[in-house]
Amino acid sequence: MILDFLFPKEFDFFTLFEEQVNYAVQAAGKFKEIASTPGLIEESSYQAIQHFEHKGDDATHAVIDQLNKSFITPFDREDIHALTKELDNITDVINTMVGRIKVYKIPGGDKHLMEFSRVIEESVLAVAKAVKGMRVRKNGTKAVLEHCVEINRLENVGDAMRDAVLFELFESKSAIEIIKWKEIYQDAETVLDICEDVANVVESILVKQA
Repeated sequence: MILDFLFPKEFDFFTLFEEQVNYAVQAAGKFKEIASTPGLIEESSYQAIQHFEHKGDDATHAVIDQLNKSFITPFDREDIHALTKELDNITDVINTMVGRIKVYKIPGGDKHLMEFSRVIEESVLAVAKAVKGMRVRKNGTKAVLEHCVEINRLENVGDAMRDAVLFELFESKSAIEIIKWKEIYQDAETVLDICEDVANVVESILVKQA
């Protein structure tokens, strides 16, 4: 008991990071399903997204709470805080985007939104692989960096898609439709930006630990 006090054990933050990113993966997958399903969003699908966002919030709060209690951490405290906040932002923005889709009564089946949803899912899956790879201290760095490079590539894909879609949007839609769709597409691109932010935090952590 005294030894435990004198030599506290390092808390397993990686389990909570992985829990966060798993909710992000589920949210991205559900968004892809919503974007690909013709007709207005079903209430059950909307509730599922909210569930993933709430559970992600719970995991984020658990990380911050444990960070305040822990004397020993696997890497810098500010990096733990940055990583957990960016992971939380992924599910937050997906939830915001789906909320707009519901309020604006935007039907699924739009080819551009479907393509965005595919790229988002790929990016979030790459984030999950990068975060889970951080557990491996010796031989996992190369693989983690490769996932980060892929996340950056997908963010560039998202930028190009956004520009092309907005150009088409202003050519073919009414003012009200432009406002609606512009917000949705920009939310979609923001998700990819946040994934890149996660990759940047992960790369920074690896550099510091090298």
